[in-house]
Amino acid sequence: MSDNSRATAAAITGAVIGGIAGYLFFTERGRELRRQLEPALDSFARELVSLRLTVEKAAGVAHEGWRLLNEAAGQDTRYPRNQTSPF
Repeated sequence: MSDNSRATAAAITGAVIGGIAGYLFFTERGRELRRQLEPALDSFARELVSLRLTVEKAAGVAHEGWRLLNEAAGQDTRYPRNQTSPF
């Protein structure tokens, strides 16, 4: 991609982002839309946090299960350098 094409793409992208920001912050309909989107975004953020916690719990359970399996099999539970679990 040439420098001219990059500059044009950057200018168009900046203009689109500026137009959207202007609409959302400086028009009544944009403010209304923002007020409607904020609770949905907050809810989405809470769901992402919940998902992260669930994944962390699952990884902890998997790690503990792996450790117990290795202990039962009489295997060494140490991992290669800089690795604390098989996951």
